[in-house]
Amino acid sequence: MADTDTSRSSRRVSPPTGSENWLTPWVQLRSATYHPFVYERMVGSRSQDAERGQLLHVYDKGGERFGMGFYNPRSRIALRMVCYGETVADSAFFEESFRRAVELREKTLFLSEITNAYRLFHGEGDGVSGLVVDRYDDVLSVEFFSYAAYLQRAEWIAALQQLTGTSKCVLRVADVVLRREGFRLQEGDLDSAVKSVRIREHGVRYAVDFERGHKTGFFCDQRENRRRFAELVEGQRVLDVCCYTGGFGLAALVHGRAKDVTGVDLDEKAIDQARHNANLNQVRARWVHTDGFSYLRQMQQNECKWDAVVLDPSKFIADRDSREEGRKKYQDLNRLAVSVVEPGGLFVTCSCSGLLSEAEFREAVIFAAHRQRRRLQIFDITGAGPDHPVMSNFPEGRYLKVMWCRVW
Repeated sequence: MADTDTSRSSRRVSPPTGSENWLTPWVQLRSATYHPFVYERMVGSRSQDAERGQLLHVYDKGGERFGMGFYNPRSRIALRMVCYGETVADSAFFEESFRRAVELREKTLFLSEITNAYRLFHGEGDGVSGLVVDRYDDVLSVEFFSYAAYLQRAEWIAALQQLTGTSKCVLRVADVVLRREGFRLQEGDLDSAVKSVRIREHGVRYAVDFERGHKTGFFCDQRENRRRFAELVEGQRVLDVCCYTGGFGLAALVHGRAKDVTGVDLDEKAIDQARHNANLNQVRARWVHTDGFSYLRQMQQNECKWDAVVLDPSKFIADRDSREEGRKKYQDLNRLAVSVVEPGGLFVTCSCSGLLSEAEFREAVIFAAHRQRRRLQIFDITGAGPDHPVMSNFPEGRYLKVMWCRVW
């Protein structure tokens, strides 16, 4: 990929008056915001020594010191704010951010008492945009969402390993991130001797496959929801749609003592892993490799019903251009799922689309149920576990929405 910057934010303009006294390298904003994402249209001029992936001093349009942020003119998010005011984002700053994140999980939430798998660092929720880290026993699974974070990988991973006493790591960068951030991986960066690891969660055992798994390998965000679901389904027949590697279904069998479980997923590798995880826990379930939409249509036609249905699809809304299409998918899938719940049965439905608000998701699910002439008794709406904190200046960090309902 060429190194020529072509964005509007990269064009050379006359330096603003007084900028000769600014800390360098610098960038000036057209408009200032405390949101960590500063888009290209909000960026004004920059110093000649400002480079892509670099940490810059940020000034507002009045020439006042605003903070510091990572710069990438090739991305729609041209600047990712790290700190504000006179704070300096040096190595000590990031080490302190990591220390606070580790202490939250280990000394405030005491997560190690219930699991050895949890979100260790949650990007904007822990104050550093572009970095997500899950801990799986002795392995750190690190996912990068920005070019700048990727450049810091060696120093940041070393700091996190020292704080946690872990010795292994796996690196992940999604193809969509590479395209949006405009960079390529260095040879060997995604190669790892760590292929899988076994974890425990509320008494349930899972194997995490780093080679074939999605995202960081497992979905720690649903940990508390899996436990709660299990506590509600003792002796019941359970359908787990978009089951991935069996999270909800296995919790229902092992912790909840469900009567039987059927898990459905389009990803054949995930279904294979779900079977393996069932064997780890010495339980039996029915695993079906097929599309969730097609399966639910067939079950609707066959008039099959379950006592409890959980629906946890992948993200249907990836960007603002896909909002309407994604909203319709949520409606269609929930309409089908509601139709196979026994009257008075439990229905748990999820959305991990950060661009779909809780109110919009609730409206889509209710609309879907009413189209089936069913009513929902909504008794709770939850989200990700506390190891996925949300910063007040980044409310979309509360991306996961989980509706808990009885169906009538």
